[in-house]
Amino acid sequence: MQRFKQGELEWLEFDLLADIPTLRHAVFLRHGGCSVGPFESLNVSFHVGDEEARVQANIAIIEGQLKEAAPNWQRMVWGRGCHGKHVAFVDLNSSREIPQCDGLICATPGLSLMMTHADCQVALFYDPRHHAIANIHSGWRGSVKNIYAEAIHKMQQQFGSNPTELLVCITPSLGPDEAEFIHFTYELPEEFWPFQVRPTYFDFWSISESQLQAAGILPHHIEVARLSTYSNAYDFFSYRRDKITGRHGTSITLL
Repeated sequence: MQRFKQGELEWLEFDLLADIPTLRHAVFLRHGGCSVGPFESLNVSFHVGDEEARVQANIAIIEGQLKEAAPNWQRMVWGRGCHGKHVAFVDLNSSREIPQCDGLICATPGLSLMMTHADCQVALFYDPRHHAIANIHSGWRGSVKNIYAEAIHKMQQQFGSNPTELLVCITPSLGPDEAEFIHFTYELPEEFWPFQVRPTYFDFWSISESQLQAAGILPHHIEVARLSTYSNAYDFFSYRRDKITGRHGTSITLL
């Protein structure tokens, strides 16, 4: 991944998507906002106990950067994740926040899709043939429900996407050294059990790669950040580490 800074705002970009002229994306770090305390500083969730005015100001900071990066930028839509596998098609007429939604897809230039996260994965999908995108939130429950396969199915239905042409990038998230599931025998399906790095600790980065490849994504079309949110408190919010904390925003925009 590549790291960028503009003023106090900092974000990461994936190597796999960096040189696509018709696409912009960003994994925003926790710097450059106005939230305080456990939400310091760029918290973009209204639903974690932060002051609404501060969250609004943080979202406005992100939208300002998106406008600058995308000349045709019009607006942003985000999903309010619920650890399910609902993936919604959105366009310029959609509400600003889509409730009970862990994934967004669109093919509208100038529309930014954002998902919020802290420890959970967010995966960005790009279909270069049909110029379509998806932004998908997946915690461990999303992995169990295989939301990534659901997202691919939705893109096939909506746009005619071919899985072998899709590019997929997964954000920093909870790493194998911190992903402990002491009740894994009834929380996780048996096909996950071989991904234990040691007893009760699981490598969800590799689980996601396996699910994506099983759904038809080519191995060289997948980039997993393999950066742990838990172990880097300076850059990342982490629910498992702190419990009361903010949420990152990860966005993708078509030009």
